[in-house]
Amino acid sequence: MILIFTNKEDIHPTPVIEKLREWDVPFFRFNTECLLTDYSFQWWCDENGADFRLENTINGDIIHGHDVTAIWDRRAEPPKAQRFIFEEPEINKMILDEARGFLSFLRYYLKDVYSIGSIAADRVAGSKMLQLSMASKLGASIPRTYFSNRKNPAHDFFKGTEALSIKPISVDSFYLDGEHEYVFFSQKRSFNEVFAQSDDAFEHTASFIQEYIEKQYELRVTVCCDELIACKIDSQSQKEGEGKEDWRQGYEFGLKHEIIDVPDIIKSFCYKYLQKLNLRFGCFDFIVTPSNDYIFLECNPNGQWYWIELETGADISGIIAKHLANPS
Repeated sequence: MILIFTNKEDIHPTPVIEKLREWDVPFFRFNTECLLTDYSFQWWCDENGADFRLENTINGDIIHGHDVTAIWDRRAEPPKAQRFIFEEPEINKMILDEARGFLSFLRYYLKDVYSIGSIAADRVAGSKMLQLSMASKLGASIPRTYFSNRKNPAHDFFKGTEALSIKPISVDSFYLDGEHEYVFFSQKRSFNEVFAQSDDAFEHTASFIQEYIEKQYELRVTVCCDELIACKIDSQSQKEGEGKEDWRQGYEFGLKHEIIDVPDIIKSFCYKYLQKLNLRFGCFDFIVTPSNDYIFLECNPNGQWYWIELETGADISGIIAKHLANPS
């Protein structure tokens, strides 16, 4: 039986689950944020060994640890709700903290089960510093990159660079007033514009700066085990503010997608990269320059892919379901 760690808001498990149902492959969807409200759970260890039981009290689904053949660790969320609310906030916090501890322990306990996605490997592989360093060691071209909270060293590092890209490190967005979301997209800025800012502007935060690479188009390469799907994202046909600098802004402006082939050297790089970081899945982002050079930007070890399937018909969900159903 396949155990799927996920959350109620994530639509990505849906097409994979549809494939598993079609093939009569048993699965258990575990929406982890609802651990205390929607599930009954037990884990035990004695002279006979260790095992566990999870039951979804809403639909009656049950899974036992000894029946788990594969895991899809797909963006599990920490427990966020509880069945009983106490007047003391610290007690409520303690209850959720304990539930989060149980969930983490369970996922680490299952570390040796065949898994697409991993609480351990994904966390490490999420480091953009590790990603760029690993890509460079494997021979990929990367943008010159700098992290700092000081202006002058960054200024000296990029001196002579005409344009820069300012990017978020880990915070994609925040709510200014609890209602309106402010999303951080990559922004192209001139060297002079960036370093016209005060020293304080740098010292108050951690900055992630890269040289800006001119694009012919962008590429999202989704890899699952030994299968690869490359999607061309035609960001440069977009207007400013509609996906030209950061293709994520182009969703609502007719951004064009196309499944293409990529050179064998890029395929080989992606497979080697995942192997080095003990991953079975990754979503790679590349820039393809006007001179057809491939520039590695990042690899999200548990990235989004369903929009590519919807836009192009590429059967990414079928690939994932196949490898979960037939782990090797």
